[in-house]
Formats: sequence, C-alpha cells, structure tokens
Amino acid sequence: MNTVRLLPAILLCLLPLGAHAETPEEKGLAIAQEADSRDSGFVDYTNDVKMILRNKQGQQSVREIRSKTLEVDGDGDKSLTIFDEPRDVKGTALLSFTHKTGPDDQWLYLPALKRVKRIASENKSGPFMGSEFAYEDITSQEVDKYTYKFLRDDTLDSLDVFVFERYPVDEKSGYTRQIIWLDKEHYKERKIEYYDRKNALLKTLTFTDYNQYLDKFWRAHEMFMVNHQTGKSTTLEQNNYQFQTGLTDRDFDKNSLKRAR
Repeated sequence: MNTVRLLPAILLCLLPLGAHAETPEEKGLAIAQEADSRDSGFVDYTNDVKMILRNKQGQQSVREIRSKTLEVDGDGDKSLTIFDEPRDVKGTALLSFTHKTGPDDQWLYLPALKRVKRIASENKSGPFMGSEFAYEDITSQEVDKYTYKFLRDDTLDSLDVFVFERYPVDEKSGYTRQIIWLDKEHYKERKIEYYDRKNALLKTLTFTDYNQYLDKFWRAHEMFMVNHQTGKSTTLEQNNYQFQTGLTDRDFDKNSLKRAR
C-alpha cells in the first residue's frame, strides 16, 4: 500500500463538511447581497435635488428637482422624479419601476407636448435630461441585475474598502462592466467606474457627504459624475430627506406623472 498516495485523501476527509475556498464570484455576490440587505426596510422617502450640469468649458446650468421613492416587497423600487426649475423643464417628470430581474419600466412626461413617453429598453443607456447620468443609472441597482467578481481589499480616502466588478445581465445596457469601491464598515458605495460597450472607461461616479437616517439608512448628499470621454460632468446635491412619509402605489401610477406639479 502506498501511504504517500493516501495522505491527500486522509487530509481531505479531515476537512469540515462544506468547507471550500470562496471564489471571487461568490465573494463579490456576497458583498452585494449584504449591501442590499443593509438598505432594506426604508419603506419610502422623499428628497430635494439640485442638479448641476457642467460642460467641458466649465459653464454650468442648474435644475431643481423633487424625488419620491417607494420600496416594493418582492420587486425593485418605484421612483418619481419631478423637475421644478428652470422654467423650460418645469413639470417634466420621470416615473421608474425597477424590477429585480428583467427590463425596468420607465415613462417620461413632457408637459410641452402633454404626453407620456415610454423609455424603450434600447434607449436606457442614453443621457437623462442632458445629464451625465443615463436612464439606467437612476433606477435602483438590484442585485440580480448583475453578476459579480471580487477584485481586492483596498483603501480609499483613508477608508477600508472592498473593490469588486459587476457585469450587467441586460444585453442592452450601455456598460460592459462597473468597478465598485464599497466601504467595509457600513457597506456604502464610495466610487463607481463605468466602462462602455468597447470596455473603455466612460464615467466615474463619486459619493460624498453621507448622512444616516432612522439609525440605519445611509444617503450620500452629493454625487458627482464625470464623463471622461466628453469632459462634461453632473453634480447631484441631495437634501431634505424624509423617510416613511406614507407614500403608496397610487403616488407612482402613470397618472401621477401628469399630476406632478
């Protein structure tokens, strides 16, 4: 009997049942699931947004926005975004129904035309109201919409972070992949890099000025998106968060687009 050959088999038998090395894909998914779990249960919230658009030369324009979000059991969030200023976009509203799997539903109300326009799946990589945020960026980022791969542990702005990639399942996404920097203490997004269909770096989104609500839910009061290919950028300054305000599905039906004032 060759005892040398038996040693590996004996050692395997001594390992705990179910023990195995976690793959990068499993670890990436586990991190995303934990981040999602920590933000569940907010029910609903409203907030005000100042959108600052800057061109390559640094010239800027400002838009004032109201936003409402409703958590949906068993599905993605519903959101309603309403433009109040300037006058040329006043009353424009976007209604989004995010789904855990499959394409999201989005409708845009254009008051000048007095009609509701459905955003087709193939157009969701396009810019939202002239900003550097695409329509697909402003829906809730559901875990099952991506596959994942853990890259490394790192530090960012003196914070310990996880760095992992996620790959959109939707073939009509404008991105091949995104790289996420997520802080290890509270599982808050700190930075996202977006790579286009040619796998070139397209945009970077950074999150700053986080505040915690209801002793659980973290929200960034500033989000800055820069387009590396055009030199344009968009800042979202988010304030006046109010949680659990009593919003219902009726606040998010298609008729609510025309009622938005």
